[in-house]
Amino acid sequence: MVEFTGRDLHLVKKALAIAVLAIECHAGPLQSASDQSDMKTLLDDMIENDTELAFYACAARIAVTGEPD
Repeated sequence: MVEFTGRDLHLVKKALAIAVLAIECHAGPLQSASDQSDMKTLLDDMIENDTELAFYACAARIAVTGEPD
């Protein structure tokens, strides 16, 4: 299994946060709830604390919606 560190780990966390939010924002018959759930679990396992979670949630909102809030 690949282990990510440094910038690679940052990019994986950010990509997962963006993907989770993108799936959430585009609800519909083709939405993959199981993928979203698995991505959330992976991200939760990688995130060290609430401050870091807030950082990646904000980064995902900016990437998906163009707005920080």
